[in-house]
Amino acid sequence: MIEKSDSKELPATTASNLGPPPGGLHSWRESLLVYTKPQVIGMVFLGFSAGLPYLLVFSTLSAWLRDEDVARSVIGFFSWVGLTFSIKVFWAPVVDRVALPFLDRLLGKRRSWMIVAQISIAVGLIGMSVSDVHSQLQQVAFFAVVVAFCSATQDITVDAYRVEAMENEYQGAMAAAYVMGYRVALLVAGAGMLYLASYIDWRFAYQVMAALMSVGMLTALLIREPEHIISPQVEAVERKVEELLHIPNRRRSLLVRLSVFISDAVISPFAEFFSRNGRMAIVILALIGVYKLSDITMGVMAYPFYLDLGFSKIQIANVAKLFGFFMTIAGAGFGGILVMRFGIMKPLLLGAVLVATTNLLFAVLAVAEPKVTLLAIVISADNFGGGIATSVFIAYLSSLTNTAYTATQYALFSSLMTLPAKLLGGFSGIIVDYHGYFSFFVYAAAIGLPAIFLVFYLMGRQRKQKIEDLAMDPD
Repeated sequence: MIEKSDSKELPATTASNLGPPPGGLHSWRESLLVYTKPQVIGMVFLGFSAGLPYLLVFSTLSAWLRDEDVARSVIGFFSWVGLTFSIKVFWAPVVDRVALPFLDRLLGKRRSWMIVAQISIAVGLIGMSVSDVHSQLQQVAFFAVVVAFCSATQDITVDAYRVEAMENEYQGAMAAAYVMGYRVALLVAGAGMLYLASYIDWRFAYQVMAALMSVGMLTALLIREPEHIISPQVEAVERKVEELLHIPNRRRSLLVRLSVFISDAVISPFAEFFSRNGRMAIVILALIGVYKLSDITMGVMAYPFYLDLGFSKIQIANVAKLFGFFMTIAGAGFGGILVMRFGIMKPLLLGAVLVATTNLLFAVLAVAEPKVTLLAIVISADNFGGGIATSVFIAYLSSLTNTAYTATQYALFSSLMTLPAKLLGGFSGIIVDYHGYFSFFVYAAAIGLPAIFLVFYLMGRQRKQKIEDLAMDPD
């Protein structure tokens, strides 16, 4: 049985709180042993459960449909299923506040939502497997939407559990464990599915994936529900928002109860975040929006770049998948250790620097003689740095949430994290066509500079606040 953590609420008091506390100061041995904690081990299996459905409604589904000679234009429409992952912030407040009947008393809020989402994913995958892609294509699409929606819902509640289960200093390790499980799931749902489909058939492969969702279900039953504490500060924020919206105190009519729910579950999480961080909330949101710019922008052109250099598909697969998989996990694990040892902000800065500078290695690869050895070095460095940045950044986002609104605030942060990068990444091909790969990778490195500057700025503000606090209370 995975034991319950001593969950503590993040501070939600003053406008001078610029984000996560410094933390750190653990020895290297203590930092490494964090991966033996039951909560961290449990996140590996929850990460697997979260990652498994993702490809099954994306590239793996596209491969199945094309293998059955479904028109490419129709396959393209199926990509819209992925919109559910981008708009999950809209129903995150429901997951945050609504208690599922019976299950909530039996399992608790987070675990009950997890179990319902996981069972629904398994049912959706089975529904896809028994549908004929030629005569029942609409049914396949319906079950794909069910899987995607429930997978996004599972993401919401797993993210909330991860934040609430342990304190800030452990969030890097929790994120690293999640990334490890997620990456293994991508291999299973990608290469594993192709093997099963080749040797047996697609329907059987999807049924196997449905059965593997039991990993998440069993984990959800074994973990303990974290504590949910609503502080007086949070209650004060909710009352203030209700007053500003002129919601009457009486809560008898359905309209009033609905208004109170929207106020407390939808508007108050954002009001609380700005109340807690004051003017610095804008800086924090700006950092969230730009931190992944360099990484995602480069990734859009990575595989076309490898092919244009003359590397074969087998060479790319062997190097990118093999080195990429293990180096990402190694980087994510090391990032978790760094958070334990030094706190969040210094590793966050390191991650931003590594993501930007490793793009310069791709610029070198663009002008050097294409060799597999050099490709392996560049990809290894990129994935190791990216792994560090990912686990540390997830820890940073986790530390920004208030446990009264974990699911809603984290869903907002995760959406903001990718949206600007995806929009900017759409222009990557144009830059390559007009200026070449060398200039593109230098540009990709340069757009990582704002993240570095913003981390420096927040670290400076944090140091200044600490000095002011010491001056006010020298004891």
